[in-house]
Amino acid sequence: TFSATKRLIGRRFEDAEVQKDMKTASFKIVKATNGDAWVEAHGKMYSPSQIGAFVLMKMKETADNYLGQKVKNAVITVPAYFNDSQRQATKDAGQISGLNVLRVINEPTAAALAYGMDKTDDKLIAVYDLGGGTFDISILEMQRGVFEVKSTNGDTFLGGEDFDNALVTFLANEFKRDQGLDVTKDNMAMQRLREAAEKAKIELSSSMQTDINLPYLTMDATGPKHMNMKLTRAKFEGIVESLVKRTVGPCQKAMSDAEVKKSDIGDVILVGGMTRMPRVQALVQEVFGRAPGKSVNPDEAVAMGAAIQGGVLAGDVTDVLLLDVTPLSLGIETLGGVFTKLIDRNTTIPTKKSQVFSTAADGQTSVEIKVCQGEREMAADNKLLGQFMLVGIPPAPRGVPQVEVTFDIDANGIVNVSARDKGTGKEQQIVIQSSGGLSKEEIENMVKNAEKYAAEDHVRKERVEAVNQADAIIHDTESKLEEFKSQLPEEDANKLREQIAGVKELIAKKDQVEVEELKQATSNMQQASLKVFELAYKKMSADRESQSGSSSSEDSGSSESKDEQEKKEEKN
Repeated sequence: TFSATKRLIGRRFEDAEVQKDMKTASFKIVKATNGDAWVEAHGKMYSPSQIGAFVLMKMKETADNYLGQKVKNAVITVPAYFNDSQRQATKDAGQISGLNVLRVINEPTAAALAYGMDKTDDKLIAVYDLGGGTFDISILEMQRGVFEVKSTNGDTFLGGEDFDNALVTFLANEFKRDQGLDVTKDNMAMQRLREAAEKAKIELSSSMQTDINLPYLTMDATGPKHMNMKLTRAKFEGIVESLVKRTVGPCQKAMSDAEVKKSDIGDVILVGGMTRMPRVQALVQEVFGRAPGKSVNPDEAVAMGAAIQGGVLAGDVTDVLLLDVTPLSLGIETLGGVFTKLIDRNTTIPTKKSQVFSTAADGQTSVEIKVCQGEREMAADNKLLGQFMLVGIPPAPRGVPQVEVTFDIDANGIVNVSARDKGTGKEQQIVIQSSGGLSKEEIENMVKNAEKYAAEDHVRKERVEAVNQADAIIHDTESKLEEFKSQLPEEDANKLREQIAGVKELIAKKDQVEVEELKQATSNMQQASLKVFELAYKKMSADRESQSGSSSSEDSGSSESKDEQEKKEEKN
């Protein structure tokens, strides 16, 4: 079972965070041919975008069924601190699933929309979003339907998964200390530990203590080994305290970037399942100096906000304006490997910025543009989003040619970069795709595969439904055969039993049989059973009528003899 693959989306296999996740993941993380982190199961490799697409396809199917019509357009939310590669990979997931992605918006911003839709007062709000895989903090200003993001910060590798991992590590160590056995190499045992850890984490949000009972967790030469221990809320909080504290830095940075003090913030909204943990709520109160509000459902707020933004884009909601920001600075690598910023973090999007650069050597006829995203001074320390060449520059002394580099960030936070030689007018541009990422051909392939999987899933579902229906009809028919066996002609009953046996045979080899063949055989059996039981019903009706007739004649006979007897008595 794949879980939290969102943390891998748009990531390189060599990334430190990916390598760390590999140690605790219950599934296989592998290196794709382009260097990205992919996952593997049953000998097949999948990109995290594909896994996201499978989830989106299921959500689309649910929405289609609920609304009674096909859904084509979507607004997809992402963690605010996602970089360009991660946003592009998320958009790819939407495309693979067959959706037209109208907009990619940040999760805290979506939650703020849900919070502020029915509020008219102007205020600064902080959205603290600690979910399953990521952490975001955004400071927003609300003014009469205008939601302006002042700053955003976060950690794309901090969430409930890390809390689970910390508890799993603790439980495995306790088991080793108690039983002398290391279960970290036993995938099945680790999966059970993970499930128990998640359950305990949830229970400790409302209870002070929980029991962890895992019978037959593993075994050795002396027999099976069980885990049975009590875990208190205080102990759990101690295990994960360093993770909770990791959210403090981004909160302080967000306030600093927005140039606000904690006393300026009018409300704090909690988003994400992990914010149900009492220790997290206490820390939020410490950081912002006020108790967080409980008016928003942590699990539903983001989806509600996305729906509101969908309404804005469709023209159904007209009194809301959303002004979001880019979470990280964007720029290019210049002479000496320096990172030169063109667009600073927390700039309102969409935005466009140009800057003129020149050549670094005499006679240089081409310029390589390396596009980076991040906050470090040297380009190598930041995320390389992509690179391209501007060629055909006339030879000239260094510093003479003028190359204008333009960054254009759209409303989805996705980057377009162009470079133009002002002397010749030659231009080169790219929509940034990470040095890995999915190519157009790969996406088209995955769309086809998704359609194929959808068709396969449909056939599989049809097959299961056909088998279930056949089983139900067989059970019903066999029950009635037994119930009415005295009423049925033996020859007809035997023929029906043969048909039942035939359908059972088809069910036994259901994976090799066409669904239509099974449906037809089931239908034939059902029709035959109806005819046979109709005979039984007619026979039973005839028997009842004959019994009723004979009892009537007996009754009239006895009454006549009684009358005659009375007459005789009168004469006497």
